[in-house]
Amino acid sequence: MADAVPPAQNTQRTPSAPVPPTPRPRATPPFAARPTRPVEPNPLAVRASGGLAPTLESVRAELGDCRRCGLCEGRQQIVFGDGNPRAEILFVGEGPGEQEDRTGLPFVGRAGELLTQMIEKGMGIRRADVYICNIVKCRPPGNRNPLPPEVSACRPFLDGQITAVAPKVIVTLGKPAASLLLDREIPITRLRGTWHEYRGIPLMPTLHPAFVLRQYTPENRRAVWQDLKAALERARA
Repeated sequence: MADAVPPAQNTQRTPSAPVPPTPRPRATPPFAARPTRPVEPNPLAVRASGGLAPTLESVRAELGDCRRCGLCEGRQQIVFGDGNPRAEILFVGEGPGEQEDRTGLPFVGRAGELLTQMIEKGMGIRRADVYICNIVKCRPPGNRNPLPPEVSACRPFLDGQITAVAPKVIVTLGKPAASLLLDREIPITRLRGTWHEYRGIPLMPTLHPAFVLRQYTPENRRAVWQDLKAALERARA
């Protein structure tokens, strides 16, 4: 509270009744600057020690032997991610399947074989040159879609992976991954083929390889090739 200045003393005359000082308005603190990024930084992305971005190793160490949701009860292994830690293109899928749960590596089953063909034959680069992960790190029972609490439990680690790799382009595989990163529920057939953005990184949604295997039509194959070609061109621009 501001201090009031007392009236000056005058011994020559009797002062009139003092008028109470007008209260000074309390200063209004300036508003804090709003973050410019559309998503709040998560604690894995910027560490307190020097504000440095995490490495994949530090994100994996933070994940530990994760027991943060019920998916841990039925898993064999945590499927963290695989590939080049400095990849220009990062693929984000939905969740591990049976083969991935057994090996601890993402996209190694039939859908993974098709994804590898798309990367190596379609894009003309090695699978080892990209980074691949999922929105959840443990296999959902029966290969069902991950539930919201499961996705929320894994979200900081997905964001940590994206921050650590710092890709030029993100490619989401299927609706769950696209819906999570774009925060919108739109059919993947309407999202794919158009550019979006996640935390300033260009993002291209495309069909999940498992969907393409189930509906192996020339139209679906052509759509994925076009999306991956666009992603490669954007990464090399």
